[in-house]
Amino acid sequence: MRIVYVLLSPTFGMHQYTADLVNRLAEQGHDAALVTTTTLARDRYSPAVRVVTPITTHSTGFRVEGLRVWQLRRVTQAIDALKPEVVHITGVHAWNVPLVRWLRRKGIPTVHTLHDLDPHAGVRFSSLIRHWNRLIIRSVDHLLVHGKVYAQRLLASGCDSSRVTSVPLLHLFLSYDGFASLVNREVNYNAWGLFFGRFESYKGVSQLIAAEDMLVKSDAGVNLVLAGKGVLNADVAAIPTVEVRNHLIGDDEAVALFQDCGVLILPYLDASQSALVAAAYFFAKPVIVTDVGALAEYVQQGVTGWVVPAGDSRALADAWRDALADTERLRHMGELGRAWYNTQRQQEEAALIAMYLGMRKKEDLA
Repeated sequence: MRIVYVLLSPTFGMHQYTADLVNRLAEQGHDAALVTTTTLARDRYSPAVRVVTPITTHSTGFRVEGLRVWQLRRVTQAIDALKPEVVHITGVHAWNVPLVRWLRRKGIPTVHTLHDLDPHAGVRFSSLIRHWNRLIIRSVDHLLVHGKVYAQRLLASGCDSSRVTSVPLLHLFLSYDGFASLVNREVNYNAWGLFFGRFESYKGVSQLIAAEDMLVKSDAGVNLVLAGKGVLNADVAAIPTVEVRNHLIGDDEAVALFQDCGVLILPYLDASQSALVAAAYFFAKPVIVTDVGALAEYVQQGVTGWVVPAGDSRALADAWRDALADTERLRHMGELGRAWYNTQRQQEEAALIAMYLGMRKKEDLA
């Protein structure tokens, strides 16, 4: 298959996601290429991936930069030259709407990943993003989502089931070389929970700190490690049982955190899905998540983790206390989580290949 992935934004997380898709296809022998911006995270991609960078962008296009629509011509020329059987647009950019319409006129089947059917709370341009979503849903040939709840919403809104594919979000957080170095890594189950990622208000860090205060203090001195970048309440750094790492977390540090924590905690007040659940399972660690978006779909309650009501610090503290009370139980749950990950990974690859094969132009099948 000749598949061209398109990501016009430099957003790091979207490149992490895209790399997971295109790397696997390229290394399985498919003709997989990426059309993107010169500001991409290049270390995420395999050397086997053909990368074409006809433009330079610094945002998702929902600002002044997005008005330079004439640059889209360079993107269409790059795609045309690659002669794709299928195009997969993997992330948000304002120019995706005219791009999809151009692809339709050219008769090139196109799939678009929709990461968020609803903008996160507090996101700028939320009304514009909702309108953009509607245009994409109406225009694209196929939609890829990462939660059954979102597939059901699309079907309820009138989308034909043949246009919608749902698979879990399973990519890791590592560079290409960082992933290749994961060999014979020892896993420990220490008596502290890990919050990993940007510190945003919608991610429930305040509720997590409140839950931490309800715990009996750990003999090791630390109940919680907060690892990521963002703005935190100044008082958090002064809590003796909380370790704050407020900086961009590199591959080696991230791997060490996932190896050594007892449980990963996602106390989100608002979310669509998170690849961090799969990352925890990859490292054989159970998770505590809230019941927002599709997060609960990724967790078998009491088997691979715990699901608690969003914003309920008491329920979060109770699940956290339960998690850290028995190291052997953590280990067993982590092993079940890793088994879930392995199974889902196989099913995801089969579903994606079936999606691409089903979309190819008739003349390409001749």
